[in-house]
Amino acid sequence: MKPETSPSLLYRYFFFTWLFRDVGSGSWLERSAAWRHNKAHAHWLLTYLKRWLVLDGAAFAAGALASLLFQGHWICVPFFVLFSVAMSVISVIVVVWLSLHFLPAP
Repeated sequence: MKPETSPSLLYRYFFFTWLFRDVGSGSWLERSAAWRHNKAHAHWLLTYLKRWLVLDGAAFAAGALASLLFQGHWICVPFFVLFSVAMSVISVIVVVWLSLHFLPAP
């Protein structure tokens, strides 16, 4: 078995797309099987949500601390950009989790 590389592990730690299958392609049976697979793996989305919430909180705290220490200097901008990007990823995770739990199968 080939060992995982560091960038691949980092990608898998923060992004969940590798875990799910495409429901929009294939025959009806393949789409149904992909939906069942995705529904069975939906519980992992909560783990990814926790990771992104921690990253989001850390980015906001670092941005606020940098803003206080450097009197609003430009050094706090990357932290707040990371905070806003993490908020959009969090919203995507919540929408995917809700849709897998409450939408009917295709």
